Amino acid sequence: MAHNKGSSLSNARGRESYVGSEIRDSISLLDVLYANAFEEEDIDSAVAKKTEVDFYRGAPPQWLNFYWAERATSADKTTPFIKRDGYTELMENIKKQCKGDLTSTMNLLHQPGSGGTTLAKQVLWDMRKKLRCAVLTGPTSDITAIAKQVIHLFTAGGQGQQNTVLLMLEDERILENLQDAIIKEIAERNITTHRPVVILLNCMRKAVIKQEYHNKSRHIILRTELSEAEKQQFEEKQIEISRSYINEHKQFHGFNIMQSNFCRDYVKETCAFLDVRKKRRPKNSQLLAFLSLVNAYVPGSHLLQSQCQAFLGPPDPIYGGPSFEQRMEPFTQLIVTFPARQGQDKHVCMAHSLIAQQCVELLAMAGVTRSDTARNFLTDFCGEEVQQHLMPVIKDMLTKREITVDHQQNAGNETQDLFSQKYVLQNKLTKREMGEERTDKFSRLILDIEAKESKSNCVSVLRLASERITQNPFFPQALARFFCLRMGEYGVGEQWAKIAKDRDPKNSFVADTLGQVYKTHLKSRVYDPSISAQDILQLAVKAFEAFKDVERAAENEQGADMQDDGMTKVSHIFNNRGLFGYLQVANIVFDSLVSLDKNWQKVLTMEISAESFFISIRQKKLFKYKPLISSLRDEVERKCEFFDGYLTYSKPNIKKNEPHYFQTDVKNCYCKYVGTCTPIHSESAIDVPLQKLKEEMAIAFPGLLCCLDKGYDESNLSRITKLWEEIQECEKKKDGGGENKAAQNFILANIILSKVEAASPMLTSLPILRSILERNLLANFGNQTPEFYLLVLLLFWPEEHKKMGFNIDLNKCVLEMQDSYNNTYKKHLRSRYLRPLIFLGRGEGLSRLVHRSKIDNLLARENPMAGPEERPDFIDQKWSSGEVWREPSVQDLLLPVIGVVRQHRVIACVDGKEIKVCADQRSKVWKPGDVCFYLGFTIRGPVAYGIQYPSHHGHFFHSDRMTGGVPRKMLEVPDIKSIKDGPVRSCTTCANVMESTNWVQVEPAVFTEEGPMFSMSPLGRYECRVSGLRWVCKDHVNLKYQFSSWEPHSAMMKSLGYKQGGPLLDVTIVAGELEEVHLPHFACFGDDPSFKEKVKVLHVEDCGVSVEQVDEVTRFHVKIVHPTFSAKGVLVRSGFPLKAHCDLLLYQAKTAFLTLHAYLVPCDSSVEKAMKKKEQSYGYRSIRKPQPVKSLRMKDWFSLTTSPPSAEVKPPKMKLRYDNTTPNFFEVFMEDADVDFGMKLISDVEGEIVWDHTIRKADYRHKTPQNSQNLHFVDLHRTDLIQRVCLVKPILDQILDKRIINDEGYNTVMAKRTTQDQMRELYMGPLRASGIRAKHIFYEILKELEPLLIKELEGE
Repeated sequence: MAHNKGSSLSNARGRESYVGSEIRDSISLLDVLYANAFEEEDIDSAVAKKTEVDFYRGAPPQWLNFYWAERATSADKTTPFIKRDGYTELMENIKKQCKGDLTSTMNLLHQPGSGGTTLAKQVLWDMRKKLRCAVLTGPTSDITAIAKQVIHLFTAGGQGQQNTVLLMLEDERILENLQDAIIKEIAERNITTHRPVVILLNCMRKAVIKQEYHNKSRHIILRTELSEAEKQQFEEKQIEISRSYINEHKQFHGFNIMQSNFCRDYVKETCAFLDVRKKRRPKNSQLLAFLSLVNAYVPGSHLLQSQCQAFLGPPDPIYGGPSFEQRMEPFTQLIVTFPARQGQDKHVCMAHSLIAQQCVELLAMAGVTRSDTARNFLTDFCGEEVQQHLMPVIKDMLTKREITVDHQQNAGNETQDLFSQKYVLQNKLTKREMGEERTDKFSRLILDIEAKESKSNCVSVLRLASERITQNPFFPQALARFFCLRMGEYGVGEQWAKIAKDRDPKNSFVADTLGQVYKTHLKSRVYDPSISAQDILQLAVKAFEAFKDVERAAENEQGADMQDDGMTKVSHIFNNRGLFGYLQVANIVFDSLVSLDKNWQKVLTMEISAESFFISIRQKKLFKYKPLISSLRDEVERKCEFFDGYLTYSKPNIKKNEPHYFQTDVKNCYCKYVGTCTPIHSESAIDVPLQKLKEEMAIAFPGLLCCLDKGYDESNLSRITKLWEEIQECEKKKDGGGENKAAQNFILANIILSKVEAASPMLTSLPILRSILERNLLANFGNQTPEFYLLVLLLFWPEEHKKMGFNIDLNKCVLEMQDSYNNTYKKHLRSRYLRPLIFLGRGEGLSRLVHRSKIDNLLARENPMAGPEERPDFIDQKWSSGEVWREPSVQDLLLPVIGVVRQHRVIACVDGKEIKVCADQRSKVWKPGDVCFYLGFTIRGPVAYGIQYPSHHGHFFHSDRMTGGVPRKMLEVPDIKSIKDGPVRSCTTCANVMESTNWVQVEPAVFTEEGPMFSMSPLGRYECRVSGLRWVCKDHVNLKYQFSSWEPHSAMMKSLGYKQGGPLLDVTIVAGELEEVHLPHFACFGDDPSFKEKVKVLHVEDCGVSVEQVDEVTRFHVKIVHPTFSAKGVLVRSGFPLKAHCDLLLYQAKTAFLTLHAYLVPCDSSVEKAMKKKEQSYGYRSIRKPQPVKSLRMKDWFSLTTSPPSAEVKPPKMKLRYDNTTPNFFEVFMEDADVDFGMKLISDVEGEIVWDHTIRKADYRHKTPQNSQNLHFVDLHRTDLIQRVCLVKPILDQILDKRIINDEGYNTVMAKRTTQDQMRELYMGPLRASGIRAKHIFYEILKELEPLLIKELEGE
């Protein structure tokens, strides 16, 4: 699309930021849809019409299509752009994700030709004003470059202009890697945001949509079938189109096929004019065949118009020849040409995938077979170098294997045409229980050539591809598989597998094909009655060696995030097929040899020697296989041990498990070779107990962890624990390195046994288990296995208020564990999801350790109706969706842990310690602040699961049970940077009036000449501690305010029948927007049910003043939704007796005799501020006393009295009135005050005491210590600072940065429960020890973080 200097991007506040060419040039991999697309351009209507015609004919949608559809420029355009039924759901889900994680994914699954791309682009178009929308159009080979450009688009425009990116892509293979790369880029750039960075809209074409997608909330499914509502829309649009395009609309096949509900008759009728000749076909007919083949088997693909022109040959349109469209007649109506991005070659494709399929079918019926077309296409379009965009098309067409459904009814349906197949596929979607999903053995094209032509034609096509594209290993790989699986020609298959391997010798996945050929050949011979042991072993040797080569190649491959020397093959995942293939061959060898002679079992398990057996059966020819047979048991044991950890510690990803046969094959192989008897070469005393453990499959740490999954009872586990105790004692007597491993397994056996029977007599006490680890820690802390550090974390993880005798630096332990994991497992488990093994639960000692199987059992009970087959899927879905953390039974079991996020890292705060942990889903860690989570342990270390930030009320909403207390209570975690303990306002008169609660009290960040300023308050509900002003914001906000005088508006208020009801606040929004503002008022409406009708808001603007309605009146505030700003204040209607919440402000003069000024005023922060400023200017100081507990009637008279000693009070009576500049006051004079005395405020009207408090001697007599002149400020005001400082943690953070306090001192202070105790500990410890410099630094920090308190103490 064209760019101009005025291209703009939306920001989070719904406004637009203009970007320059440097931004546009830096995001070249993305087709960005700018917020003001086409708005400042003079659109040529002819160009727009041509784009619309192309779209209706079948071209993919252009952005101009959506813009033009919105412009109703003529009477002919009466219906809107059609939105398929998935539109609303997709929009709603995207809006939900706008409030969700840092990165998230939405999947749009659409059958080819159903309009999925159009739907996705329609959503992007409609969201362009709210999000930053783009389509990934560049190459996907460099994921890091894509991630950088996405972040660049997110941050474009500078600070405060960030906005979520909605990115559409059509390559599911890069999805997970792209999310990881984006999160990594966010962390590296330390981007702080309070909104998601990117929502990935993944458009996937799926001929068959797997059942697992149907119950996923983030999957929108679009089929080649219209609903009744959609049919109605298409009928209305067809009427409009037929009027607008009288002569052309019949050739709008893209639209018409959908309008006909993908009718096969329409498609057949459209293609009926084709007159296909097998020989001497013109070039345009051949090109039509190529396009049909490509679009039928790779929907969404295209050829370049320049390629097509070159194939057609001269004359070229550039030199005056006919246009491409003219040369394609009479087939032009079946194809579409459309522009790509600006400056790129045009694309050419069929009008619809169903038309492509029909053309392929018609050509085949006329003798132009699929294989003929494929071979001709390879010959004509694949020269010495295949064009870059064409290579993935050919690869998908010949090698991509689709997901299909096995179905008994489909047997023998290979002769049905493509339309029948389409309906069968739709039928399969609704009959999942009657079929089993599987991956096809070959691509759809190869399978169709096999079914409709011959196997030899499949071979010829794959052979030609292999010969024409000489560098690519995947075509000879597919050919080798075809010879092996379909032709049974294993020798030829072996040759092509070796050719594939030679083309990419470092690729373990290509090397695996040779092993699979040998394995399949061996399996095919097993049932041959004439086969001998020598035949079996001869084939087995080749297979074993091939799979060893695969294993070696896989070991030498590195992950993209691992150290790369520039020469090493990079593979996203570790290829386990070499190890697994070896075990599969071992299974075949075992079964086939034992079927020949049962004594082979003893030979293969090393119970008897191979040599003696060969002699006994007189088979000297077998001696050459002795090295293989002698090493087979050990090799099997080693590979099974690998899979023991591989499958226990990890899975392919959070949503996917290993194939069901995987663990079965591994277990069977282990049982056959290892788990039956002790080998003859065993000599050690511990070999017998070790063999018993092998039989129990509890010989290693992962196997022990799985004992509960296997259903072992107390008897099994007690026996296992006893065996490990014996082995441990034996290893102690040796000097070898086996003791540490035995000790680890013994400790784990105790943990697992405690999960079945906590009171088992076989259990060893926790202190003894800890002491075993302590010995090994002291001996060699930094060179241990991940399993060792896991046990240390489990047994030494802090418990609140419990001291352990052995002090361990758990942060160091976590780092050591991660390093050990990187050295031991990272290569093999890269890109796999690490399973949580143990969780931290409620309770003490070993009982607080919760095995994952316990949670699985709880989840299974939640769905008792699920059968054994459905239960694993149900449990997996709970884990992958995160619903597990919302299950009440799980919440009752696990212990919530409080922590904090800093720089995208999660830190657990436990018993005064801070321990770094990983986030289970890094996309959940999207802003700094306090969090709550459940703590689990993987083989890499501690992990935070189910991370929750507090709500805008300061609460966590995982559930009521997260507190561990009474249900319906929420866990409150204050924001330490802002919350202050403000005075609790109360009034007995209006206790029945609703009050809005859960406000975060904040102090101004800075004080400017214009007034206090609040800087960048994040989303939430806030109350200014100074003014009482409240606001609600959904994003960062910069605001400031100042108090204004009511005096200029008094005449106007009187004429309208209103009087002031609170301060007049002039609020200015510097940045951001407010959802709500709550203005403070002092009126008390406790006995007036119609109070809301009597309240308005005065709005002062440059053009005059106005009176506004309020949205809600609460006890102390009035609410205005979506406010505009200038000066605002609460008005109360005149003409009725108004009661007010009041305060008695006391100030003491610095005179020889006691002189007090007592102001009786309504609770108005502007009045309080004015009086404080005035009195302090005269040298008076404040005496703080509580407010009256009930409201007082305005204009009533009140008397102030003292008792004993009596004092002189002038005036004796005073009327309660509102004056925000010069309110009157009582003066209280007492000549010889030296005792406590009482003071009362009495209503003269009712004769009732409304305020009664004691003025203590300590309130007004301030003995100045003789050395007070020498005391530092922090010593002089020690008591006030201890009682009133609230921001202890941020103060400590700064003190720690200044090195006044160390980590131990920091933790000691933070371990105290209250801020007062924390301040006392700070005074008694670090401040006392560090001298005057520390006090100076402490004072400067206080001035920064507690400005109001320090100003008050300094008398300002």
